[in-house]
Amino acid sequence: QVQFVESGGGLVQPGGSLRLSCVASGFTFVNYAMGWYRRAPGKERELVASITRTGVGTDYADSVKGRFTISRDNAKRTVSLQMNSLKPEDTAVYYCKPQSSTFTSWGQGTQVTVSS
Repeated sequence: QVQFVESGGGLVQPGGSLRLSCVASGFTFVNYAMGWYRRAPGKERELVASITRTGVGTDYADSVKGRFTISRDNAKRTVSLQMNSLKPEDTAVYYCKPQSSTFTSWGQGTQVTVSS
């Protein structure tokens, strides 16, 4: 059974940092590029960062470029998202998922709230 368990969210002040983690199971993790997505209140879910199977290549949405860093550990089946200089507009539920149409289910996500 495919599962994604996201963690690391919380309440942080503007300018603060958080590190999100996602442990994946039920599929061959190393075979897939991975993405971090987010859904803000009243908005569609969007891709914020992605990483290739080997971890060599990464890509970011313009809104987070220079502030977020995605990484992965294939041995631990984990993908992480380091978020710095957080802004109120980063408030959302964050999810991880492979970048493949094969996967249609989502984990429970982790809530990130940026507020003073």
